[in-house]
Amino acid sequence: MAAYGLYTHIASNKTRSVLLLGGLFLLIYVLVFAGALIAEVMINGNGSVAYYMNAATRDLIKALPWATIGAAAWIVIAYFFHQKMIDAVTGGTAVTRQEQPRLYNLLENLCISRGITMPQLKIMDSPALNAFATGLNPRQYAVTVTTGLLDALDDQEMEAVLGHELTHIRNGDVQLMVVAVIIAGVVGFFGELFFRLFTNMSWGGGWGRSSSSSSSSSDSDRKGSGGGAIIVVIIAVVLIVVAWLMSQVVKLALSRTREYLADAGAVELTKNPDAMISALRKIEGRGELPGATSAVMELCVDNPREGFADLFATHPSVDARIQALIKFAGGHDPGPLALPPDEPEADDTGTEAADGTAPPPLPLPPAGPWSDAGGQSPSPAPSPGAAPQDGPWTTPATGPWGRH
Repeated sequence: MAAYGLYTHIASNKTRSVLLLGGLFLLIYVLVFAGALIAEVMINGNGSVAYYMNAATRDLIKALPWATIGAAAWIVIAYFFHQKMIDAVTGGTAVTRQEQPRLYNLLENLCISRGITMPQLKIMDSPALNAFATGLNPRQYAVTVTTGLLDALDDQEMEAVLGHELTHIRNGDVQLMVVAVIIAGVVGFFGELFFRLFTNMSWGGGWGRSSSSSSSSSDSDRKGSGGGAIIVVIIAVVLIVVAWLMSQVVKLALSRTREYLADAGAVELTKNPDAMISALRKIEGRGELPGATSAVMELCVDNPREGFADLFATHPSVDARIQALIKFAGGHDPGPLALPPDEPEADDTGTEAADGTAPPPLPLPPAGPWSDAGGQSPSPAPSPGAAPQDGPWTTPATGPWGRH
């Protein structure tokens, strides 16, 4: 179902969630059939392809009720405990108004202004700049913010990010994203389980343990030269890989339109497109959560992963999102902020650009993760005789990155 506006987007999310849950069962059945093929090869290592396929089909029929119960049980467990699983990965902890009055008040004011149920507020101790929303119903909704984001953004920018996450909740994006995480998790678990089984079998010499008994069988399908086992194992591996790839393709159901709509929703809540644009520029390239899985990163405001990890990207680029805000909301783009380099480099005169005398191409916020990052400007430093008080970047005297 194509989504052309807010209400069709919400309806599309609900339809996709149901279809994805149905697809979960199908992928589980594919994995069970692949596992049955491998098990039959281990038991009867000298059969024909037809024998293995027929035997695995019979095994699948017998295992069908148990596979269905297992998939349903996983959905129930994930429904009630998915937040604890995500918190275990990210280290997010719930906070109260007394612990985070600034953040709590910003979120509460937004909820009151639009009659939105107040989600639980969580803080993740990380220098990364990011935030995400989770939950499957109003009692479970939560918004998690990193400490790095809290330090780097001013009140208006933070309010825009919170509005972005509240819009995800209001539009039903969160439920769809959590369902996708559930599917990717269970298929990845069983896929890894079967690959371990396959590895142990191949290293343990399980290919022909029962070849003598199988050769004495009167069943003609059971007789083979041994090549049937290799073919069947290849088929099983292909099925497992296909199931895993399909679980990743599930992420394509997370339409990139949802991020544009969430940005627009943040502007609608705050009436401040410039704050959303400024927040995106600060977050750009600085949102990677250490130790977080790709499934968790897909929940975030920005997913900075590139290359192969971006093969099934679910976020449009920050530039594309900002251009949409400029075109449709009348915002103004301050331009990208320079990322602090990993290591300081010396210029031609031997003076490090990190000594506070070289102005960066764009002024960075005086507070936040850049204050002690030890970064430097990529532009050449001025001559050693240049007065450090010249230019707007020498206030305060220690420079925007702090004391060196």
